Amino acid sequence: MFGAGNQRGRRRAVALLVAVVLGGVSACGGSDDKGGKGGKGGKGGEADDKPSASAPKALTEAQLKAVSFTDGEKIGPYTASEFTLGAPLGEDYTADPAVCQPLVSLAEGATAVDPAAEVNREVDVADEMAGISVAVQLRSYAKGEAAAVMKALAAAGTQCAGGFVEERAIAKAKYLKVEPAKAPAFGDEAKAYRFTILDVKGKLKLYEYLTVVRSGSTTLSFRADFLGTKDIGAVPAEVMTAQWEKFEAGRKSGA
Repeated sequence: MFGAGNQRGRRRAVALLVAVVLGGVSACGGSDDKGGKGGKGGKGGEADDKPSASAPKALTEAQLKAVSFTDGEKIGPYTASEFTLGAPLGEDYTADPAVCQPLVSLAEGATAVDPAAEVNREVDVADEMAGISVAVQLRSYAKGEAAAVMKALAAAGTQCAGGFVEERAIAKAKYLKVEPAKAPAFGDEAKAYRFTILDVKGKLKLYEYLTVVRSGSTTLSFRADFLGTKDIGAVPAEVMTAQWEKFEAGRKSGA
């Protein structure tokens, strides 16, 4: 899970193994909506979201890296790192019904608009095997399309409140409830959700939190989970605030 050191990488590997063998945890990710079958098949909807010619340009991957957490960066008790296994929740993670896809992943193919660039970071407490883990994902969009992504996310949050199924390569997880959570006050707009998820064995209730903030043509996504049944209550505020402040400082300086 972590590029900051071998022990952090082993923690993610152990967590993934536990998830596969015991079915005790669900996957993490961002989220977005737009009809279709989910994943790459979910490119429908929201024809009225026409990009504006005057919208800010999409940030490049290099620009996103410049305003994101760096490998080994400290945020209070947490440490940031790069994902050693690639970006979390890729195209193999889809939703049924497909309108719920934004609550699973905002990866390429998830909505009617794809990100022009993205950067993924992991934030957790180093060497803590069963602690909080936050996937922090910055994505830029062209021609004002980030606003359409947020609209898709909001639609998913409403239409999927009663639950849905997350389909993975080798397993499924049932979301029992999708509830609105308190969103941060920064950004042009923000959405936050609390997920109650049934483990793949159908025995344990697990809890995850998703917050997505939009600033101009960029979205900042924070997905928090805990390797166990504890309800952590929210995405850690210090993680969101630190990433937002770094993003804003870099954006204003032209990074």
